[in-house]
Amino acid sequence: MHQSPQPHAYPKIAKLTVVSRNGFGRDEQSSGAANSEQSKILYVTSEMADFVKVGGLGDVSSALPRALRGYHDVRVLLPGYREVLARHKELSVVARLPAESGLPACDLGRLEMPDGLVVYVILCPELYDRDGSPYGDASGVDWPDNDVRFARLGLAAAELTGGLGDLSWRPDLLHLNDWPSALAAAFLNWRGISTPTILTIHNLAYQGLFGAARLPALGIPEASFQIDGVEFYGKLSFLKAGIYYASHVTTVSSTYAQEITTPELGCGLDGLLRVRSSQGRLTGILNGIDETWGPHGLPTSQHPVGPFVNRDWAGKPSNAEHVRQAFGLAVSRGPLFAVVSRLVHQKGIDLTIQATETILREGGQLVITGRGEARFEMALQELAVRHPGNVGVRIGFEEGEARQMFAGSDFLLMPSRFEPCGLSQMYAQSFGTLPVASKTGGLADTVEDGVTGFLFEETSLAEMLGALYRAVDIYASPQKLKTMRRAAMQRRFGWDRSARQYCGLYGRAVANATG
Repeated sequence: MHQSPQPHAYPKIAKLTVVSRNGFGRDEQSSGAANSEQSKILYVTSEMADFVKVGGLGDVSSALPRALRGYHDVRVLLPGYREVLARHKELSVVARLPAESGLPACDLGRLEMPDGLVVYVILCPELYDRDGSPYGDASGVDWPDNDVRFARLGLAAAELTGGLGDLSWRPDLLHLNDWPSALAAAFLNWRGISTPTILTIHNLAYQGLFGAARLPALGIPEASFQIDGVEFYGKLSFLKAGIYYASHVTTVSSTYAQEITTPELGCGLDGLLRVRSSQGRLTGILNGIDETWGPHGLPTSQHPVGPFVNRDWAGKPSNAEHVRQAFGLAVSRGPLFAVVSRLVHQKGIDLTIQATETILREGGQLVITGRGEARFEMALQELAVRHPGNVGVRIGFEEGEARQMFAGSDFLLMPSRFEPCGLSQMYAQSFGTLPVASKTGGLADTVEDGVTGFLFEETSLAEMLGALYRAVDIYASPQKLKTMRRAAMQRRFGWDRSARQYCGLYGRAVANATG
């Protein structure tokens, strides 16, 4: 069904490594000052913000490997999307990945980022060289061959770990992320390779479900299609395979690690996750944020009137004015509420729409940016039409605009039904913007109620409005508002803390595998 990629099928791959007698290239280069105490970590992901991202996974996959490089020899494995090839037209081909079952043969490219981070790229144009997102076309429809595309990613990780060809660099541990790379843990098991694997769940709701008839094409043993394996209510689940076969499972916040062991938020996998928790094989490690993305990392050009200096929010009024102008809002002395989010049910966008009348009655204004479900995009645009000058909506996402919304708004709305970690609430606090958020997942772990923001227990309109009224009351009390803004801006959410926790987990996993 799948044809092997032809030579020169990818653009201008001019730097070819020496070809060994086995037909593979050599990878002799080191990624930095590695020493004997460092482990070799292969970070496997379907997104990386340097090239392409859909959500928080892309940001994490860009930042965490870099934070870890101070401790280990960390390299990234990523599909060769069109965006990757466009940015790096010259790649060294270091290995040939043979076809298996219905998974096509392809090449493994190697590139080095300006800061020295090594990224391996799966060169398979028929699978990855497409317009659209990593997961679907421009209209948001999933690619029909996503099972093949991401099984190929998982198999490539296993092949690289198993000492593919003459490639000299072999990982001591695989760090997998969400369902697209989760099958790597299973491939290692089926091949009898004992290299430990860490699977991070960024969002349990996305599981990579496919029909059972696809097992042969994906190279998955029929014997694994059972409850103690890859089967999930009659279907094949990539994510369940990862949870079942991985050495250890992590989530992106401590609270989310607890929540997914419950029937309410376990998405049908709570039983298996409770077992992993009881075995000490489930850990929550809070994501960080790139602090250069915050007030002190902003170039002057992104502060058209007033910057933030020395953890002071003096630049907020000028940025608020800029945001109001950009979104066509009237001049106002009232609070400015913002939403920077995917426009999906999980994020409670319906609750934000219902709460808008109350926000406006209390003298507030609302600006929203994001993209998501068509029904919410349309409803928000209609909301802006009904309330010209007080509600501004931008369908889409532009990073500079998002930063200015964090910088200029007074409150950030995040009424999420569940939130594995969330990044927006951390960015907001660094700008002295106070989150109004559900007490769930990473929101509960990063927002201190009444100190750096406002949390509400139950994801309902009544609960959300209660938190909104508290926020409006604080806004009317300048001294209390300053105190909360100061507390929010003093919070630190850098990646080093997370990196150290992952390093401890890596060390235990490698020791257990070799002990």
